[in-house]
Amino acid sequence: MLRGKQTWWFESKPVIIGTATVVGPDEGDGPLAADFDLVHQELDMQQKSWEKAERLLLEQASEFALQNAKLERNQLDFYIGGDLMNQIISNSFAARSLGVPYLGVFGACSTSMESLALASQLIDSGAATHVMAGTCSHNCTAEKQFRYPTEYGSQKPPTAQYTVTGAGAAVVAASGEGPVVECATIGKIVDLGITDPFNMGAAMAPAAVDTIQTHFNDTGRSPSDYDLIVTGDLAGVGHPIAKDLLMQNGVPMDHTLFQDCGLMVYDVQKQKVQAGGSGCACSAVVTYGHLMKRIQKGELKRILVVATGALLSPLSFQQGESIPGIAHAVSIAAGKEL
Repeated sequence: MLRGKQTWWFESKPVIIGTATVVGPDEGDGPLAADFDLVHQELDMQQKSWEKAERLLLEQASEFALQNAKLERNQLDFYIGGDLMNQIISNSFAARSLGVPYLGVFGACSTSMESLALASQLIDSGAATHVMAGTCSHNCTAEKQFRYPTEYGSQKPPTAQYTVTGAGAAVVAASGEGPVVECATIGKIVDLGITDPFNMGAAMAPAAVDTIQTHFNDTGRSPSDYDLIVTGDLAGVGHPIAKDLLMQNGVPMDHTLFQDCGLMVYDVQKQKVQAGGSGCACSAVVTYGHLMKRIQKGELKRILVVATGALLSPLSFQQGESIPGIAHAVSIAAGKEL
């Protein structure tokens, strides 16, 4: 049911019965390596192109998620997913391999929570019993499409972010064991006129703030209702901006409560990742890997994942358009009793 202006409240509390994450070598060198299902040691993964490697990441994450959920492919009612490639080809081709009804979505780096929200809505409405939500990105495919070919070796400013190579998938069910999806706040476009594709954190931060405040207004909750509120990939530039904006708007949050997946997936002091991580896989691998394991261990009881996306394209950038920002927030709890 709709609560407030933009929040879906899931009365049935759809259950996340299985998740999986597959990542590349840089993510495997980061602080969360132990929380991923599979770490590839090479970026090409013995594939003939970067795009084929990205597809492989998602195919493997999907298979692992099904195994962890103890389901067969034919038990899935729908698969929902998207990525950064033109025509979301990584997900479309992976869905071809999966062989189940498919809904392709595009939310740029916010796709992880967009797809999870939609999967939960299908479950809560009774339209499905088992739905998989997934997304992926690859550093070399994204760099080639949105900036420069990797081989070009161009220098990047400190505000730039490093696209996460990885994939994450979650199986949402009407019943079973696992964390539950309580509600989802669907964001709206916020665009303050930033045109620099090497500063996406600043472009996305206002959208994250708008969605977080809307979530609190719609649900009647406050930061104290959560053990962790994590943004998708604002990284070293955008996350402090979001924190300052929230403070100005009367929603103060300390650094232990308010964190960012782009700052968690890498060691930004030791790894050459500029301002931190980005990409569709950024929030997906942190949420479906690290955060789910913390929930299972009892370290977290309720989290709010606010996946952020910069909705630009190479064409829009070349035509001088600004960067629209979007953020979708999903509340995940350890159990239905919360």
